Amino acid sequence: MSAKQEPSVWQGFKAFLMRGNVVDLAVAVVIGAAFTNIVNSVVKGLINPLVGAIGTQNLDHYYSCLQAPCAVNAGGSVKSGVPILWGTVIGATLTFVITAAVVYFLMVLPMSKYLARQEARKKARRGAQEVMEVTELEVLKEIRDALLAQQGTGRDTR
Repeated sequence: MSAKQEPSVWQGFKAFLMRGNVVDLAVAVVIGAAFTNIVNSVVKGLINPLVGAIGTQNLDHYYSCLQAPCAVNAGGSVKSGVPILWGTVIGATLTFVITAAVVYFLMVLPMSKYLARQEARKKARRGAQEVMEVTELEVLKEIRDALLAQQGTGRDTR
């Protein structure tokens, strides 16, 4: 009797790599990395100047001092004191919200509308096919009924 062989580590690894979701995930990461450049360009080239026209483009210089004297150099590192860098937090939050809005309005929303239209077309095609099938069924029923009626009248006349 031979014992049941377990798959080797290499076979398991090969099976793992060949799964569809691993490949899809790898493609998504690559596309996401490439799309990051587009989103950053839109945010830096269009959105930030528009926000800068209303207010300031760099919020990193805004802070409050928890323990005086506070000194923060131009790079954002603390020289002395205990500053609360609330401008940096607000700037990062705004960047996130703006980036999320750009992704949503330029990619997610158009793609979901496109997919909804595709699905509606598929449903319309399926509905038309079902109507054709129902119509064919109705015609076949009418033919059957006519044949039965002819057979019935044929028997009565004999």
